Amino acid sequence: MALQERIEQKLTAAFQPTQLSVENESHGHNVPRGSETHFKVVITSQEFLGKSLVARHRAVYQILVEELAGGVHALALFTFSPDEQSQAADSPKCLGGSKK
Repeated sequence: MALQERIEQKLTAAFQPTQLSVENESHGHNVPRGSETHFKVVITSQEFLGKSLVARHRAVYQILVEELAGGVHALALFTFSPDEQSQAADSPKCLGGSKK
């Protein structure tokens, strides 16, 4: 199973999101073709109601602890509760790095 699919499955099971988008942005970075190292996640969930941005991100990191330890280099998170406008910004531009 692709890493992107595993991330989607874990987040769906943990947060029952009303909106979930997991985008592999590795192609925009200095990594080998076909890499799964940089992701953008936009998620809207009832679970985020009343939680700070830091608490939301910690909750996502806890669910994805294995993926973050095993190959995910960057994770751009946009976390919303259902009462918030869920408009994600663009991920930051790559500042360099080297090919593996």
